[in-house]
Amino acid sequence: MTKDSLQKLEKLNQLCLTEEEKESVIAFFAKQDDEFATLENIDTANVDRMVHVMPILTVVREDVEKKLFTREELQRNAPETMDGYWQVPRLVE
Repeated sequence: MTKDSLQKLEKLNQLCLTEEEKESVIAFFAKQDDEFATLENIDTANVDRMVHVMPILTVVREDVEKKLFTREELQRNAPETMDGYWQVPRLVE
């Protein structure tokens, strides 16, 4: 990160950093750049890709449709029904 790019970020994010804070931020990103460069130099040609570091076994139940209630059972306590649907009072005229 350069001072110019940091200045643009300050303006964009409406920040007002002191000179000491600016130097600290630039040093932090310089260190990050060095670490990324180190990672990019590692030969990973013979390494299998992975999504998780640890093997994950997801136990999922079988997706089976079950009809627990009939329409008549669900509408048994309804105040009014009409053609298989709940009848509710009209709210808007």
